[in-house]
Amino acid sequence: MSSKNPRPRTSTHSVLSPSRRQAPAGVRVLAVVVGAAACLGVSGVPAAASGGSEPVVSRGVTIPVFYNPPAELPSANGTLIRSEPLPLGLSIPGLDGRPMPGTATRLMYRSTDSNGRAVGVTGAYLEPSTAWRGGGPRPLVAVASGTMGQGDQCAPSMALQYPLTLRGETVSVGYEALAIYRLLSTGTAVVVTDYVGLGTTDRLHTYVNRLDQGHALLDAARAAPAVPGASVTRDSRVGLYGYSQGGGASAAAAELQPTYAPEVPLAGTYVGAPPADLTSVLKGIDGSALAGALGWSMNGFAQSDPALRDVVEANINTTGRAALKDMSTMCVGDVLFGYGFTKSTSWTTSGRSLGDVIAASPQAQAALDRQRIGTVKPAGPVRLATGIHDDIVPHRQARQLAVDWCRKGGNITYEAISLPNLGDKILTNHLVPLITDQGDAVSWITDRLAGRTAHSNCWTMPLQP
Repeated sequence: MSSKNPRPRTSTHSVLSPSRRQAPAGVRVLAVVVGAAACLGVSGVPAAASGGSEPVVSRGVTIPVFYNPPAELPSANGTLIRSEPLPLGLSIPGLDGRPMPGTATRLMYRSTDSNGRAVGVTGAYLEPSTAWRGGGPRPLVAVASGTMGQGDQCAPSMALQYPLTLRGETVSVGYEALAIYRLLSTGTAVVVTDYVGLGTTDRLHTYVNRLDQGHALLDAARAAPAVPGASVTRDSRVGLYGYSQGGGASAAAAELQPTYAPEVPLAGTYVGAPPADLTSVLKGIDGSALAGALGWSMNGFAQSDPALRDVVEANINTTGRAALKDMSTMCVGDVLFGYGFTKSTSWTTSGRSLGDVIAASPQAQAALDRQRIGTVKPAGPVRLATGIHDDIVPHRQARQLAVDWCRKGGNITYEAISLPNLGDKILTNHLVPLITDQGDAVSWITDRLAGRTAHSNCWTMPLQP
C-alpha cells in the first residue's frame, strides 16, 4: 500500500488503487445537519506555515507544514515535538480581556502505533480562562473526537480553527467544539488528539484502530503539561472523554492505561456509543448514511494489518478500489453526500458484503477480532452511555461492553439513553444521544476530576435495556 508523502503538491494517497471517480450525489436527508452548522462560520484555505518542506493539499485545502512530522522522532512517548499558537474559530473577549473560553496551542507529540513504530501525532491544548475551583491542581480532560474523516483537512485541531470548512471539494464540521467548550467552562484544561495519521501528512489515518487511538489519547495527556503556558502539571487529575469513534478511543485508553501509561493519574473515563465490536459495527454502517466509514476502516486496516489488506485487495472490484481511494481524503460531510447509503456489495467481485468477505477469511476475521474492546478491565471509574435505538454504532454491542467490563470487576456506570426511534440508518439515532447526554457526561467527568467517588451500577445490568 502507499502512504502519504509530505512533499507532493496534492494529496492523492490510496491503499488499493490509483484510479479515482467522481463522488455520486445523494444523502439529501442529511443536508440539514451540515447546513445548520453554517452558523459556526466558514473557513478559507489555511495558510501554509513556513518550514523546511512543502505543504500537502488535500481536496483543495492546504495542510500547514506544521503537520509534516520530522524524520527523527523523540525516544519517549508523549514527548512534545513542536507547538504553536492556534487561533480558535469560536472565541469572544472576556470581561478581564482574556479570550473566552480560553486560548489554544497546536501541538505535535510522539506516540507508538499498533505495530510498535514511533509516530508523530498532532492535536491541540486548550487553556481555560475560567478558574478551577476544585481541589488540587487544574485537571485535564483528554478528548477523543468523534468521526471527522480520513483526509488531513478533517483533523480535529484544524476544526478548532475552522469550525466549518465548506468548499467545492470538501465539507467538514467541528461539532466537538460544544463538548470541548463545556469542559473548559468548568475550569478544566483540555487536550485533543488528532489520532494517528489524521492531520499528519506521512501516513493514512488508521480509523478505529484500538491501539493507535488509545495510545494517541494517552500520549496527548502526557504531552499536555509540557505545552508552553499550560497550567496543568504531571500531578493533575486526568479524565478521558469520547463519543462514537472517540468513545472507542477513550474505552481503549482506559484499558491500556495501566500498562502503557501508568504514570497518567486517570480519574475517570466517559465512553459514549463505543464501537467495541467492529464485526457488529461494520454491519451497522454498511448501507447507512455513514457507509463511507466502512471505507475508512478498510483503508486504515489495509495500512496497519497485512492479513486484512490481502483479503480486501483480493476481493475488491474496480468500483470498490476507486471508492476507497476517493474516501481516503474525505471528511464526514463528503461521505454523507458522496457515499451515503451505499452498500459494500457493490465494491466486491463476488457481490458479498465486505463484512461477509472478512468473516470468510480466518486471518482477516482474527485481525478484526484483535480490535475488540472489553477483554481487559478498564482503569478507574467509567461512565458508558449508549442510545437504545443506535443502529450505526449498534446499541447491543455497546451494552455488551458494559457487561464485559462489569464481569471483570470494573467500576462501571451504565447509561441506556431511551429516546424514540428517530429514523433507521440516517444517523439521527446515533447523533441525538451525543447532544442529549452531553451535559450529564460533562458533569460526571467533572465530579471525578474533583475527587468525588463514582459508584458502579453494574448490579442493574439485568434490568437495563
